[in-house]
Amino acid sequence: MSAASCLLSEDQFLCSICLDVFTDPVTTPCGHNFCKNCINEHWNSDVQYLCPLCKKVFNIRPKLHINTLLSEMVSQFRQEAQQKASSSSSEQQAAKPGEVPCDVCTGTKLKALKSCLVCLTSYCETHLEPHLTAPRLKRHQLIDPVKNLEDRMCMKHDKPLELFCKTDQTCVCMLCSVIDHKTHDVVPLKEEYEGKKAELGKTEAEIQKMIQKRQLKIQEIKHSVDLSEEAADREKAEGVQVFTALKESVERRLNELIETIEEKQRTTEKQAEDFIKELEQEISELKKRSSEVEKLSHSEDHLHFLQNFPSLKAAPPTKDWTEVSVRPPSYEGTVVRAVAQLEETLSKQMKKLVKVEAEPKRVQQYAVDVTLDPDTAYHKLILSGDGKQVKYGNVWKNLPDNPKRFTRYANVLGKQSLSSGRFYFEVQVKEKTDWDLGVARESINRKGGTTLSPQNGFWTIWLRNGNEYSARNNPPVRLSLKSRPQKVGVFVDYEEGLVSFYDVDAAALIYSFTDCSFTEKLYPFFSPSNNIGGKNSAPLVICPVNQ
Repeated sequence: MSAASCLLSEDQFLCSICLDVFTDPVTTPCGHNFCKNCINEHWNSDVQYLCPLCKKVFNIRPKLHINTLLSEMVSQFRQEAQQKASSSSSEQQAAKPGEVPCDVCTGTKLKALKSCLVCLTSYCETHLEPHLTAPRLKRHQLIDPVKNLEDRMCMKHDKPLELFCKTDQTCVCMLCSVIDHKTHDVVPLKEEYEGKKAELGKTEAEIQKMIQKRQLKIQEIKHSVDLSEEAADREKAEGVQVFTALKESVERRLNELIETIEEKQRTTEKQAEDFIKELEQEISELKKRSSEVEKLSHSEDHLHFLQNFPSLKAAPPTKDWTEVSVRPPSYEGTVVRAVAQLEETLSKQMKKLVKVEAEPKRVQQYAVDVTLDPDTAYHKLILSGDGKQVKYGNVWKNLPDNPKRFTRYANVLGKQSLSSGRFYFEVQVKEKTDWDLGVARESINRKGGTTLSPQNGFWTIWLRNGNEYSARNNPPVRLSLKSRPQKVGVFVDYEEGLVSFYDVDAAALIYSFTDCSFTEKLYPFFSPSNNIGGKNSAPLVICPVNQ
């Protein structure tokens, strides 16, 4: 029997009505085989008794008999299929919670590989094989395994939902399309699926654009917050600087006021002490005379009495204290004068702030012709012949070591110095990722490692990593700039203690050091920094000032 079943294809064991392996196969008079239950239900629901395959009509309902041979072959086929399923089940995975199980498996339900929309059944790898080999089953629509396949059947006609009514925007079966949706625009599910999928693709693209816009907006907002934070830090630093100066001024004026008042009080106390001391001395003398007078008045020695009487008769010489008094000092106007001086200090501070905010055009009138001093240049710096450009070189040059030369960092000073008045110069920083600019006092440390700060004699700003700007104050102040300066202007007002930096092209203030204490010569300070693998090879260029 096994050999006989092997001569038949698996397709020949399938009922053409249920498309599954025969169950109780019977043969019609025309010679075709069907499941007993399938052919009986077919004839029960049809007016005519015709063969579903050859369409032969029978006048009376034929009597059906079990096809014994085919039944045995089907049984053998089922056993072989079961054995095959059993042998392969060890290689396949049992369905886990949440996964779709095979509807055909008995015992342990294996994980379904596909679901058939025609059979409304989910199949594991073994039970799916007929759908992959049998010609009629190959026409069935297979999808990834899903649960509740019954939901894909029309509840009214018990037929697969394989069409879509565009008029009512709903899925329908074949009978629905010719009965309830006869005049509607009905298309196959696949056609509508492709159209809707294209729409969904557009929707997804639009959503992605919306996401990108919102992500950009988030970045923009975060950048605004960063700018705000940097501006806030800068303003706080400037505010602390200004108000610290004002606080120190207030404390200084208060101390002067208290000292003035206390000095007047000390003077008054000293005067009173002197008067009291003098009065106590006179009292002591008077008490002594009183004792002598009293003693003489009790004397019985007439001669002694008369001899001493002239010297004791008159009171001892004393000061006339009638007009003497200690008058409290007058403090009227002391506080008023102190407040007036404080107002004057505040007015000067306000004038400094106004000057700080001035545009570059005003300070350009103080332009000076700055050139680089080769005697101060670090050994790897390359200076142009006209002394207007400096860049970093990779070759160590044997240069004379003199007290003026920087020997540890890539720095160089300008030849021109300032010990009074104002001066201004401009430096091109285009195409550079790192640089330092500003002014330095003459006595700076040029031989060792020194932090750039006002305490060490440097008033500078710098750029690092192409976008990190900082004012080298104490502590350093991060700078938030709307655009990268291509040309930086440096302005110094010696008497006012002011060093300001400007974005020349944007005509905008970058940063100002205020209330600086200058006591010696100041020199322009430059550092092109290292090449950083060629990324920072562009030079710093001292430019002529175009007023």
